[in-house]
Amino acid sequence: MNPHEISITVKSQYLPEQSDPENRQFVFAYTVTIKNIGTANIQLIARHWFIVDGENDIQEVRGLGIVGQQPLLRAGEQFEYTSWATLPTPAGTMRGEYFCVSEDAQFFQAPIPEFALVMPRTLH
Repeated sequence: MNPHEISITVKSQYLPEQSDPENRQFVFAYTVTIKNIGTANIQLIARHWFIVDGENDIQEVRGLGIVGQQPLLRAGEQFEYTSWATLPTPAGTMRGEYFCVSEDAQFFQAPIPEFALVMPRTLH
């Protein structure tokens, strides 16, 4: 088993009450669950996101931690958080990576799989 392995799942949803389609503001929440499935204790240090809108414009976001924290995950533990993104189009995608360090000072990157941000179609 890889001692430095984490599982990342993401669920997203459109936030109509926060959005303003007439002014090209489409707001989405996404909830990320990060689970340490390796054998070493790890700490998430930083993040790097690629946010792609429906016109293929890419916004990159880099920063320390997630939601103001640098969580320590022991083997088998998980951390979940919710954040949000605003797009100028009703659909887009996000993907990225977390930068982590293990208790034995091994740095590694954990890819965040691409997920969709999509405003649902409503029937009138």
